[in-house]
Amino acid sequence: MNLASREEAGLSRVGLNAHLLSLTETYRGAGINGYILHLLRELPSVTARFRFVAFLYDRRFLPFTGSPLEVRRSCWPTTNPWLRILWEQTGLAWASHRERLDLLHGLAYATPLAAPCPTVVTVHDLSFVRYPQTLRAPNRLYLRAMTRLSVRKAARVIAVSAYTRDELTRTWAVPREKIAVVPNGLDRAFHPTDAASVAEFRRRRGLPERFILSVGTLEPRKNQARLVQAYAAARRRDVKLVLVGGKGWCYHEVFAQVERWGLSHDVLFPGFVPMEELPWWYRAAEIFVYPSLYEGFGLPVLEAMASGTPVVASAASSLPEVAGDAALLIDPYDVEAMTQAMVRLLDDEVLRAELAARGLRRAATYSWARTAAETAAVYQDVLSAREARS
Repeated sequence: MNLASREEAGLSRVGLNAHLLSLTETYRGAGINGYILHLLRELPSVTARFRFVAFLYDRRFLPFTGSPLEVRRSCWPTTNPWLRILWEQTGLAWASHRERLDLLHGLAYATPLAAPCPTVVTVHDLSFVRYPQTLRAPNRLYLRAMTRLSVRKAARVIAVSAYTRDELTRTWAVPREKIAVVPNGLDRAFHPTDAASVAEFRRRRGLPERFILSVGTLEPRKNQARLVQAYAAARRRDVKLVLVGGKGWCYHEVFAQVERWGLSHDVLFPGFVPMEELPWWYRAAEIFVYPSLYEGFGLPVLEAMASGTPVVASAASSLPEVAGDAALLIDPYDVEAMTQAMVRLLDDEVLRAELAARGLRRAATYSWARTAAETAAVYQDVLSAREARS
């Protein structure tokens, strides 16, 4: 359906602010980037009620062949955070008017305060409130102020977990009825495969036969330093610890713990792993441990379960919500409890098989198509309410 015929069909125009999209193969291309990328791909296919217009900068993004998604690429180099902020509050507001949008969705925290149409904003977490030291002061102050103002202005707010919804209510008194909980989805690349293929991957990457895996940027919030301590107490000669993730900030304590316990040959740091290879690392691991202190959702837990790998996860923030009964949950500050959970899972083959089966069943309930469909339902609610008021 061409532009004129879609307009004649009376389809509502929905704008998607995707300027945080980055297809670069670094840790900056993970996290929120996956949420944006999958919604751009899935939204046009799950509903025929809207015309979608994506605003972005990354020249490498191309819609699927035949996708009705329209792309508006900015001439501003919005990889620069300050130019992106300026563009969001000025250029995007004007573009919303020019494109005659019926609704604008800020896919990550912010919408233009001068938007001429109703807005929806997604809040992934409030780490900039809970862990302000992770950001430089100007970025932190802007993100805190703009997220709060965007949430107030928005017709609806999307939170990626019930935990994040409750944090919004506790922190800024956002009415619960204004917030829709729409969980993240799961890429179909995460699934089990045959043992021979996994063994071949281990051989190619020089990985040990048995290892504990953790995935996440090296930073205090991810809690890898305590994980190294727990591994030191649980250490077996035939089981290594593999910490996948790029260096974030204040990661020196992780390496200090490795040196303190004499683990330089037992703890491996492969660095950032590209998305297309990441499923193999999960499949190759004997167990997966995610001891994070704070997560708005905690996608690695879901990815590990979908790959058929038994999980030990933190009982903090949103992680119990994601893991359900498919993981051993531990206090992330309790090194001894973390050690005991790892030892128990390494020693109990029956428990590993049981948790792997539970994880597969739980992961099967998540998909990006579901996320897109529930997001589109939020759009419909906003536009129906607007029409009713008119």
